[in-house]
Amino acid sequence: MSAPTAPKAESVEFNPFSETFFNNPYDTYRRLREEAPLYHNAEYGFWAISRYEDIAPAYKDSATFSSAKGVTLDMIKIAELLKGIPPQLIMLDPPEHDRMRRLVSKAFTPRAVKAWADLVTETIHGFFDEIDDPTSFDAVGDFAALFPVEIICKILGVPADRRQQIRLWIDTYLAREAGNMMMSQAGAEASMAMGQYFESLLAERKADPQDDMLSELIASEYVAADGETKRLTDGEIIGFCRLLCGAGAETVTKLISNALVVFADHPDQWEALRQDRDKVPDAIEELVRFDGPLQYNFRVTTREVTYYGETIPADSPVMLITGAANRDDRVFDDPDVFDINRKRPFGYNLGFGYGTHSCLGAPLARMESRVALNLLLDKLPRYEIDRSKLSRVSMTNVAGWKSVPVRALPAE
Repeated sequence: MSAPTAPKAESVEFNPFSETFFNNPYDTYRRLREEAPLYHNAEYGFWAISRYEDIAPAYKDSATFSSAKGVTLDMIKIAELLKGIPPQLIMLDPPEHDRMRRLVSKAFTPRAVKAWADLVTETIHGFFDEIDDPTSFDAVGDFAALFPVEIICKILGVPADRRQQIRLWIDTYLAREAGNMMMSQAGAEASMAMGQYFESLLAERKADPQDDMLSELIASEYVAADGETKRLTDGEIIGFCRLLCGAGAETVTKLISNALVVFADHPDQWEALRQDRDKVPDAIEELVRFDGPLQYNFRVTTREVTYYGETIPADSPVMLITGAANRDDRVFDDPDVFDINRKRPFGYNLGFGYGTHSCLGAPLARMESRVALNLLLDKLPRYEIDRSKLSRVSMTNVAGWKSVPVRALPAE
């Protein structure tokens, strides 16, 4: 796991809880890759790697880089306090991870995802049709923030009157104040309220099963190592519901809002996409690479690991900076250039996770993004954004826009 010694750069400062990071981390990422590919932050007590050649193997090496204590720094720091609480899927290492993933992946088979196509299309078009003025609106608050959580909650079995509340809880507990890695008191209360809600919904479905994913999870069975047939525990099901809603709500919301800002900077590519819709899937992959919602994940080392002549001790938090790897010029030509026609290396995309913890819902996210982008291409053949009112979210490991005011322009 060792590599040639890299030049030291004491002047590089990387703080993932700073305004600089929230607003635009890519210049810092470039300096990290070039000057400090192994970076140590003494203030927060973590290490970070930023080159693709280091991050991709680390994602696949769960024996060395464990998820068991959490995938964000605050989770890792309070891991001892969380003992006894059933972990989410993303906090499991093999073989426990593989057992649960096999069970829940049955809900995301290609046939299941294909069956959701009408639901996805109707929901996305329905929310756009409800916009008061489709020629001038906030692409986040009036559209992109609303439909992803609606879709995943419908699939899961959350009643209509609670779906948008789920989104508000998620936004609250993911938010971070600049300079503070821990969630706020409001965030803790939102997280607790969401857990309590799923606990009550689980009890309802046990008493009265429905045709939804939650009922399927309750009924799922697996054969344990001792040969005994078992079912998921209540804690495991609730953890999966939280994970599914969080990932399902945030990823596509951020991807679509990021897309509108990126394409406003590249109107020629928006027009090319409008003329050739077959390029939409490639455009989505390029958006995930260029400015994806997922910026990083944390792992904890199970043993000493050496990079660039320096050793990370065992039991150390390590940040795998996905957003930096996706702009690495050792892998991508002109990585800071957005290009929907980019020729990509096979299997390159780290933006939906990689290895053991690749995103289970990625096919659904891609479907939603295709439908939403095609709709926006129809409705906004030419548009501009009001940059004076753009604002970014400040969240842990998720990046994107809180508000993207768009205005349709007349046809040329």
